[in-house]
Amino acid sequence: MKYILMMAAPKAGFDTYRAWSKQDMQAHLAVLNGINKELTETGEFVATEGLDWPDQARLVRAGKDGAPITDGVFPESKEFLAGYWIVDVESPERAYEIAARISGAAGPGGTPLNMPIEVRRIMTGKPGELCLEGSDPQSRAEGGPQKRRRP
Repeated sequence: MKYILMMAAPKAGFDTYRAWSKQDMQAHLAVLNGINKELTETGEFVATEGLDWPDQARLVRAGKDGAPITDGVFPESKEFLAGYWIVDVESPERAYEIAARISGAAGPGGTPLNMPIEVRRIMTGKPGELCLEGSDPQSRAEGGPQKRRRP
């Protein structure tokens, strides 16, 4: 089962990241890169990406004529997505375990950040097609599809 693990941070948190020392940032990234390496070795790693600063984000919607309307980030936004991991694991509990390790990555002075990580199962289907498989309550209760795609 694939899961997305989303790391969100409060708006003020992004400002504090900019104040971290180079050493603290390197230590933080070393922990996360170590987790990525372990997940790759176990075959559970699918993807990860860190996102640009929130002040670079834009909200886009279609106008009445279909043309894009672009706005900056709304000031009332309290949290922003900082990055995500996609993992392919045997159980939700394993996804939670990985999320907890990411949450506890070292911050300034080596103190664990204990950031909230949102864990959501990814709906599965044929590549390039949206699918509702696993989105119904019965399928969730049964653990959904158990197909594995690891080599």
